[in-house]
Amino acid sequence: MFRHSQLESVKAWLEHPASAALPRHARIQRAIRQMILDGALGPGKPLPASRALAVSLGVSRDTVEAAYTQLHAEGFIERQVGRGSFVAEGPGFSPGTSQPPPCGPLSAVVPSLSRRGMAMVAGGGVRESAHPRPFAPGVPETRSFPLPLWDRLQRQIVKESGTRALLHGDPQGMEPLRRAIADYVNLERGARATPDRVLVLTSAQQAMLLCATVLLDPGERIFVEDPAYYGARRAFEAAGLECVPVPVDGQGITVGPILSAPHQARALCLTPSHQFPTGATLTLERRLALIDWAQRQQAWIIEDDYDSEFHYAGKPTACVQGLDPYGRTIYVGTFTKSVFPGLRIGYAVLPPQLVQPMTIARTLQDGHTAPLAQLTLARFMEGGHFGAYVRSMRSLYAQRLDILSGLLRRHLSGIVEPRLPVGGLQMPCMLTPEISESGTVQAARRAGVELLGLSGLYADRQQPERSGFLMGFAAYTATEMEEAVRAVAPVLRGRGLRHSPPSR
Repeated sequence: MFRHSQLESVKAWLEHPASAALPRHARIQRAIRQMILDGALGPGKPLPASRALAVSLGVSRDTVEAAYTQLHAEGFIERQVGRGSFVAEGPGFSPGTSQPPPCGPLSAVVPSLSRRGMAMVAGGGVRESAHPRPFAPGVPETRSFPLPLWDRLQRQIVKESGTRALLHGDPQGMEPLRRAIADYVNLERGARATPDRVLVLTSAQQAMLLCATVLLDPGERIFVEDPAYYGARRAFEAAGLECVPVPVDGQGITVGPILSAPHQARALCLTPSHQFPTGATLTLERRLALIDWAQRQQAWIIEDDYDSEFHYAGKPTACVQGLDPYGRTIYVGTFTKSVFPGLRIGYAVLPPQLVQPMTIARTLQDGHTAPLAQLTLARFMEGGHFGAYVRSMRSLYAQRLDILSGLLRRHLSGIVEPRLPVGGLQMPCMLTPEISESGTVQAARRAGVELLGLSGLYADRQQPERSGFLMGFAAYTATEMEEAVRAVAPVLRGRGLRHSPPSR
């Protein structure tokens, strides 16, 4: 028979909220198993009769029998007809060999991580809110998406494909979608793409990780824009790469630091269409200079064209990949911004020699992207619906950008300087020198408004002239933006957010 403390331990498993989702027999089985692992029940120790234990615990005998049966199947106990149940002799557990808590997760155990794992944790990951508030950047409008049309197209695919749409897909991506992507980037972005050079992925972030792990070894260097998108930088650092920051000005990434030290890094990641977060567009002269550098050094250019569909001033510049005759550029795109975030489809247009190794590497990550979503998106693009939707969103976003800039001029003149971008889903805003960026961001969050501070996107965060924040505008109506600006205006005008004057 159990000692009183052992019986209480089993009762604790039965009543603990952490095990509430488990059936009763599983809770009893795990409690006894843990006592065996801890050495509290040694080899050969008899267990209470199932009827007696059932009475003590207030459960049915069948519940205890089910627990004993599972423990026997796992090799923790032996059952002898006419004698009862005993802790198995084989495992040889002893006190002190296992010290987990009585029940619940092993939350107190400090994990032993690899250097790459520690880099991932230190970076903090990239988290997107399921319910973004104004003015979270990078969030598209989803309430206007034509869901009935999407549903109709998906039902067409299911009717035509049947259960084939439920099977594993091609790791490189379904051919109809690869063909639609190639046609789109060739026409709209001036790319050099064919369906056999397109790799369909779950996100642009996955493309960054693939590039980092397939093209470079841990410890090697990659040039990155400064400031830069935090997700790309963290992906490279998590892969063990050293990011070399290169300053950005009004014409995009500066090429001087790269050309003056051409061997310093074997790859470059850039956002030439709308630099994140400044919104600058990389000039043609600089694009050609970087293409020449990549060819001479046999380096790689990773072109993140994350939201080029939304260009509001003039014609968008042709992508770097389309200007590169040497095949040193990897073009990365995503439908997260142009369709909807939950779609989870991105892609890369690869040089021919990288298609096979990148596809193989992709199979080791997540195998493939869901075929049904791919085929539905392909039908959405083939029918002209994607182009029509992007055009309507481009017009809507331009209106919302104009509304937001007007609201800032009306309510925050003299405190915030908006810098209208030529495209994209967010607008950089600079703070006057006496206003604290971190204090503003924290106070705005308490007021229900999300602002992304700019200084944290720089390699050197101690630059007062870089103080400001990003304001996303694409996903929010005029009313929502006005309410949010009115909520944050008193925060920015509050004396408590001003830097203390220097002591004399």
